[in-house]
Amino acid sequence: MSATVEPMLDDTTFSVRALRADDWPQWAELWTDYLTFYESSVEPDVYDTTFSRLLGDDPQDFSAFVAEKDGQLVGLTHYLFHRHAWKNENVCYLQDLYARPETRGTGVGRALIEAVYAAADRNGTPSVYWLTQDFNDTARKLYDRIGNLTPFIRYQRP
Repeated sequence: MSATVEPMLDDTTFSVRALRADDWPQWAELWTDYLTFYESSVEPDVYDTTFSRLLGDDPQDFSAFVAEKDGQLVGLTHYLFHRHAWKNENVCYLQDLYARPETRGTGVGRALIEAVYAAADRNGTPSVYWLTQDFNDTARKLYDRIGNLTPFIRYQRP
């Protein structure tokens, strides 16, 4: 799936497109930065597996969009369609969203989310959801404008 967005904000032009195989080095750098922001890391083999899944054609795998400016990747998002017990149609989980710090506030994050919204619409999947940490104030300002905050609190197995 692909989407192209070319906003002009503060003389910043970027496009949003589907991830490609030749994006590996820049994607890995962005994903490392994203994981570091969330004080996390994964083993090198997880990078290989994740990248392979992002490019795969299994409908259970994640897909990805990247934001590109002047040949450099400046943002990424990973998303997945899955079934939901309360709905007949699938839902879309936007798992990862990252924009380089110097591009924040230029529309990169919003364009990546809107690309996922468009992919969900093409897939007949009206529901898109995501999580963030409560301290992610910059991103939450955007999320409050383009999404609805839900009352759910996440738990996970220790």
